[in-house]
Formats: sequence, C-alpha cells, structure tokens
Amino acid sequence: MAMKNLLKEDDIKKALDLFKAADSFDHKKFFDVVGLKALSAENVKLVFQALDVDASGFIEEEELMFVLKGFSADGRDLTDKETKAFLAAADKDGDGKIGIDEFEALVHE
Repeated sequence: MAMKNLLKEDDIKKALDLFKAADSFDHKKFFDVVGLKALSAENVKLVFQALDVDASGFIEEEELMFVLKGFSADGRDLTDKETKAFLAAADKDGDGKIGIDEFEALVHE
C-alpha cells in the first residue's frame, strides 16, 4: 500500500523537507509532521508493513536506513547515527530489530 493512501502528500513532503539535512532526523517530530501520530493503530500497522520491505515482520537496521524512502522516493537515507538512534528508541526488547507492536508504541508515545 502506498503511503499517499494513508497520509497526505503535502504532509509527507513537509516532513521530508524538514529533515533534508544529514543528522537532523527526529522520529517524534517526523511522525507528528507526516501525520502518523493521528492515524489509528490499525493504519500505523499498515505503514509498518509498507516499511517492512522484506516482509519479515520486523524492520531491521538495514531497512531503517531507508525509512524516509518508504514515504517517498525523494527521501534521503538516514545516516548511521540516525539509524542507530531510531533503532535504540524503538527496540524495547533488545533484539536488534523493530517489531510491529514496538513501532506502533513508538509512533503513539
């Protein structure tokens, strides 16, 4: 499912523009600006599934690096520092990947 089916294109563009610079990514602010925080848990899970490129049921570090591209092909890659910070914020069970419940909890924290 395309992100623009769940989120407004203008909000996606605004969020990506806000974090164009390397090492500027803040997941809480991104989720708010892009409109994820306003989505139901069910729709947040649909976003998770779109970001889980290999359909493993988890967003691994390699997939996290490209998370902004999951919202738009114009998105940049996250830096290693941003990727590790994002993973650390979401990975509550310490398994090195983000499960669907961890993602939903992070979006709505």
